[in-house]
Amino acid sequence: MKILGLDVGTKRIGVAKVDTGTKIAVPVETIDVNGAEWQELSRLARLNNTFLFVVGLPRSNEGNETQQSAYARNFAKTLTEKIPGARVRFQDESLTSVVAEERLKSRKKNYKKGEVDAEAAAIILQDFVESYRDGSALAKSAPAPENEAERIREDIAAVTKKNADKVVLQAKKVKSKTKKWKIIGIPLIIAVLIAGGVTAVIMIKQYRDEERRKYYEEQEAKMVAETFDFTIRPGETIFDVKKHLLELDRGGKDENGDKLPSYTEAEINAAFDATYDYPIMASRPAGASLEGYLYPETHNFYSSATVEDVLGKFIEDFGKKIAENDLEAKYAARGLTLYQGITLASVVQKEAGGDAQPTVAQVFLTRLGYGIPLGSDVTVSYALDVVDPNRTTYSDNAAALTIDSCYNTRLYAGLPCGPISNPGEAALLAVANPSDTAYLYFLTGDDGMMYYSYTEEEHIQNIALHCQTLCNVSL
Repeated sequence: MKILGLDVGTKRIGVAKVDTGTKIAVPVETIDVNGAEWQELSRLARLNNTFLFVVGLPRSNEGNETQQSAYARNFAKTLTEKIPGARVRFQDESLTSVVAEERLKSRKKNYKKGEVDAEAAAIILQDFVESYRDGSALAKSAPAPENEAERIREDIAAVTKKNADKVVLQAKKVKSKTKKWKIIGIPLIIAVLIAGGVTAVIMIKQYRDEERRKYYEEQEAKMVAETFDFTIRPGETIFDVKKHLLELDRGGKDENGDKLPSYTEAEINAAFDATYDYPIMASRPAGASLEGYLYPETHNFYSSATVEDVLGKFIEDFGKKIAENDLEAKYAARGLTLYQGITLASVVQKEAGGDAQPTVAQVFLTRLGYGIPLGSDVTVSYALDVVDPNRTTYSDNAAALTIDSCYNTRLYAGLPCGPISNPGEAALLAVANPSDTAYLYFLTGDDGMMYYSYTEEEHIQNIALHCQTLCNVSL
């Protein structure tokens, strides 16, 4: 059985997990308290196949509840309301953050505040497991952990008795010796007994430690085998993401011991059509796809994760990135809504990379300001991906440029009707902070360099001089 531990704060929630089979609590992550914490906790609960939470209940040095205790209790009450089926247990704690910070300091020089919260959650959860080794506070279905301390005591007693028997036998052999030897022999026997007992303790402890190490290494290896990494790269579209999910090897095994199958096309499509209630989705137009809202990153998931779990993590990341860079306000200063800013960033992402993105963003913003069509071929390519992915109808560029689509910025002025890719942070920031230039045209030359111009004549000349191959690549 798995349990999630929570170190609840007013700004962040540290999360840890434990499997009652291994009894080792490990830090997982930190969740920001921003209104979306309930969805994230629900996702983690589904991911770990558990709805049992252990919440740290702060106590004063005198053992009394504090104002923070009341906050934790209220949090737990809301948790059970927000997540149907959730069960909460409390674990008294004090100064766990201090202990967590000391642990991190001993392991590494640089660490983030969030790591302290997650480490504190692990301490709380470990205390819970250790405090209830008789199983009284755990679910009844969970097997009570073996009493390892009692086993060690029995082993020590057995080894000590064996050593003592040997000493007594040796003493009988020298019983007829002089009185002086008898006087010396008794303390010697006691000393040997003590030494034997100490040796036994050390040997048994070393044995137990080695057994634990081997067992935990096996469990960690098993955990790695039951997880998978999934990556979304800047500029990838939802069509790319669906393809990668369909080809994904999830690893892990089902309850019958059989290898878990890949996600099916039906599962993937259903997840992309599902409703996600993260705050970042509130301003998204009704009926819009997830295009543009899956932040490029790599994440590790348990093999049991659903496609919705996977997509939800990238959406959550995107919301955090928008918030931490205050992009909604910055886009508004450019005369763009958040959705429009994301849409333009997705075009910039496909058109340019690296240092060129702020200048390309400037070109598009200037064109929008003048009412000139963006004229972006990458938007035409996306229009084709939507209606003719195999390019059977629009087999050449001349035909493709005439496609009647709201994504075709060659045909229609203004922004495309939605994002055409999932932009990375650099492209998102480029739209918020474009370069201080006044170009109207740009192109990527055959040599990979960017060429800018102020007039159409200059642009045509740049094509002739620098773009004979790349400018004729099929859309």
